Amino acid sequence: MLAYLIRRLFAAAVMLVVIVMVVFGIFFLVPKWAGVDIASSFVGKQADPAAVEAVRQKLGLGDPIYSQVWEFFKGIFVGRTYSGGGDVTHCAAPCFGYSFRSEQAVWPVLTDRFPVTLGLALGAAVLWLVFGVAAGVLSALKRGSIWDRGAMVVALAGVSLPIYFTGLLSLAIFAFGLKWIDAQYVPLDQSFGGWFGGMILPWITLAFLYAAMYARITRATMLEILGEDYIRTARAKGLKERVVIGKHAMRSTMTPILTMLGMDLGALIGGAILTESTFNLPGLGRAVLDAIRNQDLPIILGVTLITSLAVLIANLVVDVLYAVIDPRVRLA
Repeated sequence: MLAYLIRRLFAAAVMLVVIVMVVFGIFFLVPKWAGVDIASSFVGKQADPAAVEAVRQKLGLGDPIYSQVWEFFKGIFVGRTYSGGGDVTHCAAPCFGYSFRSEQAVWPVLTDRFPVTLGLALGAAVLWLVFGVAAGVLSALKRGSIWDRGAMVVALAGVSLPIYFTGLLSLAIFAFGLKWIDAQYVPLDQSFGGWFGGMILPWITLAFLYAAMYARITRATMLEILGEDYIRTARAKGLKERVVIGKHAMRSTMTPILTMLGMDLGALIGGAILTESTFNLPGLGRAVLDAIRNQDLPIILGVTLITSLAVLIANLVVDVLYAVIDPRVRLA
């Protein structure tokens, strides 16, 4: 198990380096090749050439590519010092630069919004795992029944309906119509009850989409596994049905579920843009949407790196869980 974990950690470290290099290329090399002046974007279109040149020197945009790559890596892991035009600024690690619009360091801006997105992603994940997997298992066990058909119809609706529709519909019914829920977001450190009440509808709306997908995948996988020889053998040996399903069938069913969970949860930690916009949540998704509108490149870069890191960590955790669920993985 230890050797397997070391191999996965080494692979994750290599992948992290590749991700950072790709992100650098997308945000710094591609605009340069396309004729976009990043220094002009930083100071604004009305700035004089002297101010643009000062910013170019401060950001090191005129340095050789290998020097820019090194400074970019160093800024993320140990911090970076910007100097030029008589101005010296130190950016502590992890340094993603400064916002084009507010001139604030990107990292503190993102850390202020990260707890909102993390709470949204984790709360919704718990709901869609519990209800999605449970609905899929029951549909497989009661194949062809009214429950099976009804659950798959609901799952099809969940996959088909966009989040902004279900989100606005839930707001109209439960927040503005029935007035059961106050949809106003309240920070967790101010009021747990207010925070929980403001997150219920976003959790349910986001979980409805993913629970539908997980129910369909779980049902298809469970039906395939229930036809395997080792399941028939377990039943022939006289094992109770709950043992056959819970101990034998579910362990194999969880493999594709974990794969989906790692990708989905990692991507959501980078920001659920539609959900946060619909419910006016001040998370990473709203931050990147505002940054796209304002062409604020450093904010977009920071959210991209956070999303990539979240997906990488989530997949690393999934790989470890694979080894726990299926011993053949770590033995291989």
